[in-house]
Amino acid sequence: MRYFWIFCLIILLSLTSGPFPAMAQTASGNPGVELSEQSLQTIADLRQQAFDASRAGDFAAAETYWSQLLDFLPNEAAIWSNRGNARVGQNNLEAAIADYDKAIELAPNVPDPYLNRGAALEGLGRWEAAISDYNQLLTLDPNDASGYNNRGNAEAGQGHWEAALADYNQAIKLAPMFALAQINRALALYQLGQTQDAVRSMRNLARRYPQFADARAALTAALWDQGQAGEAESNWVAVVGLDSRYQDLNWVQTVRRWPPTMVSALEQFLKL
Repeated sequence: MRYFWIFCLIILLSLTSGPFPAMAQTASGNPGVELSEQSLQTIADLRQQAFDASRAGDFAAAETYWSQLLDFLPNEAAIWSNRGNARVGQNNLEAAIADYDKAIELAPNVPDPYLNRGAALEGLGRWEAAISDYNQLLTLDPNDASGYNNRGNAEAGQGHWEAALADYNQAIKLAPMFALAQINRALALYQLGQTQDAVRSMRNLARRYPQFADARAALTAALWDQGQAGEAESNWVAVVGLDSRYQDLNWVQTVRRWPPTMVSALEQFLKL
């Protein structure tokens, strides 16, 4: 669940405990004291409720459950990181970063909090800090495709499209079915003037993943820009049915963060 970036950030962020060091058998404030059976059951129930709330999109409730878990297990890094994810889901990015900071303090060699914190930093436009986190993630796990994709996003935020393209290519090399890295690559190609390759990639993605609104929206803009109005309009009908946010040019530019040439192409189409 780590393959979608800042425009639907909570999907990107890991919602599992992952490889964190667990402390589920020890008591709050005293690692040498075992928890009672009742406390262990409460912990298990709270975890399940937290995950269920996150999957349902109720991030405020999820945050409450994670906070209650911290009363039992204040030194479990996974709980801090997951509460950070719930806070990201509410666009409370500064508070989320504080939680990721704590997770990293407790488990500095675990990759996930660096990925999560980097994505939150991206949301604040703090590109260099985000890249630093992705670099650390890739030091810990050089084969993490999400780390390359997200570093490409942050480089794109700086306007460094060649560097972004290289990272998207590496992400796809590591995870060939990584659809978002593929559309990010196509967008970068279009920005760099490699329009034929970009459109070919967009077509392939729209064919392989017909419900992938981002690919269809990008294809719409690119086709319109190239004078293929009929096919552009056909794809747009599907886009509107899948995700109406692409009708909001400001959202596409500032939240989804399409490159300037693609934003301009979509703007020309929307003017129709």
